[in-house]
Amino acid sequence: MYQLLRLFIVSLLASFSVSIAAATVSQMDAVREAAERHVESIISVPKNGELDITAGNLDSRLRLTDCPLPLDTEVPGRQRMNTSVTVMVSCPQDDWQVYIPVQIRLMIPLVVAKRPLDRGMPLAASDMTIQMVDSRFQRGQTYTSPARLIGSKVKRTVGIGQPISSNDVCAVCRNDDVVITARGNGLNIVAKGTALSDGALGEQIKVKNDKSNRIVDATISAVGEVTVNF
Repeated sequence: MYQLLRLFIVSLLASFSVSIAAATVSQMDAVREAAERHVESIISVPKNGELDITAGNLDSRLRLTDCPLPLDTEVPGRQRMNTSVTVMVSCPQDDWQVYIPVQIRLMIPLVVAKRPLDRGMPLAASDMTIQMVDSRFQRGQTYTSPARLIGSKVKRTVGIGQPISSNDVCAVCRNDDVVITARGNGLNIVAKGTALSDGALGEQIKVKNDKSNRIVDATISAVGEVTVNF
C-alpha cells in the first residue's frame, strides 16, 4: 500500500513538473507571432507603405503551457503606436500572461534629395527621387510626387537622401512675383501680385495685388501661383 501511494505521488509530481516546465521554442514563437499579428491588425498602413514589425525576445526561463485555445492579445493602457509598443499575450484557460515589446517601423514612399540641395537653388526633376523612408523621420508636410516641387526654391540645406518637407522649400517665396486667381460666382479673375511671405503648396500667405495695392489672404496652388476665393 505504501509503495502504491509513493508511486502515485511520484507520478503526480512528475506530471506537475512537466506542466510548469520552461516554455518550448515553438510556444515562445507562438507568443511572439501573436503579438506581431495584433500590432499589425491595429495599424493603418498608407498606400504603398510597408510595415515592419518585430517582437522582442522572451526570457527562456518563462514557464508557459501550450495554450489549448488561440492566445489572447491586447495593448494595455494608453500607449502611443509610434516606434514601439508593449503587447500583453495571455492564455486565460491556463491562467498565464506575458508582456512582450514590439518594435514598429512604418516605411512610406517620399520625395528625397537625390543630391545635396543648397539654399536658394530652384528644384529640378533631376534633384529629386522617390525613396522608402521611416515615418519617424518625417518632419512637417512631405511629398510623394517630385513634379509638385519642380521650380520651388530651397530655403535651407537638404542632405542627400533626406526627405524634402514644406519647411525646406517655398513654392512661393517672399517678394516673388505671383499670379493671383480670384474665383467666385463662376468667375475667374487673374491678376499679378507680390508675395509678402514664404509658403509651401497648400499653405496660406498674404499677397499684395500690384494693381490695387490691396493685401489679401491667398492659398498657394502651384509654384508661383496663388488662389483667392470670394
